[in-house]
Amino acid sequence: MQLHVAEAGPESGPLTLLLHGFPGSWWAWRHQLPALAAAGHRVVAADLRGYGDSDRPPRGYDLWTLAGDAAGLVRSLGAREATVVGAGWGGAVAWTLATLRPGVVARLAVLAAPHPLAVRAAARRRPWAPAVRTLLSVQVPRLPERRIRRDGGAWVEELLRAGSGPGWVVAPEFAEVADHHRAAMLLPRVAHTAVEGFRWSVRSQFRPDGARYAAAMGRRVTVPVLQIHGVDDPWVPERVARASARWCDAGFRYRGLDGVGHFPHQEAPQHVTDALLDFLDDG
Repeated sequence: MQLHVAEAGPESGPLTLLLHGFPGSWWAWRHQLPALAAAGHRVVAADLRGYGDSDRPPRGYDLWTLAGDAAGLVRSLGAREATVVGAGWGGAVAWTLATLRPGVVARLAVLAAPHPLAVRAAARRRPWAPAVRTLLSVQVPRLPERRIRRDGGAWVEELLRAGSGPGWVVAPEFAEVADHHRAAMLLPRVAHTAVEGFRWSVRSQFRPDGARYAAAMGRRVTVPVLQIHGVDDPWVPERVARASARWCDAGFRYRGLDGVGHFPHQEAPQHVTDALLDFLDDG
């Protein structure tokens, strides 16, 4: 299994691993990558399994396996541990890694990504919520892939618009961002491999592997955690994000960003970069 990465900063610096969400690739971290590197950190932004220039095998899109990919990447980069930063689906991977492979994670930062058990509890309380409806809509075969690819990936841009805060969609850079994300999702087989993780997240709820995952994720995270969340995220309410503190034993910081939606690192890059630098440099 080969993962494509973009790397910046001194090799001798402390390692920070950036994990993107859906839809996208390592490029979603284009603002943080050079900024963290300039502060002396060795920064690696990875394409997750199934995305970008990483391998796209037919299976392995469950959070167990994706966390294993991330752990293997840290070790392949010659590091014993890393600060792991994840956004969206990449945040779910990061939570899983910090819980199940704690020796690999020095610090954890997550954006628009509550703890997976907080998400599960919220979905059971409000199964009609927009995010739950979206997850259910991708469970059917083939149709979601066709929707993603139709009209040159127009649905991807619609998703970005629907999930962002009010200011980003009118920003000058939004058209470029939308074009880049559309192109990333139109790469061969990515429309399929990208949704496979969401299929697993729903279907596993009714299978033994889902029960084992939930039981394993009940362990406390034993490293400091920073949660960055857009106050205007239309899919993940703040109360769900704040509920993540329940699973954190070594300190939990919460940073809410006004006017920001589901893509904080792209909508408010400087605020996110500053928050990450404060967190990285604190001890």
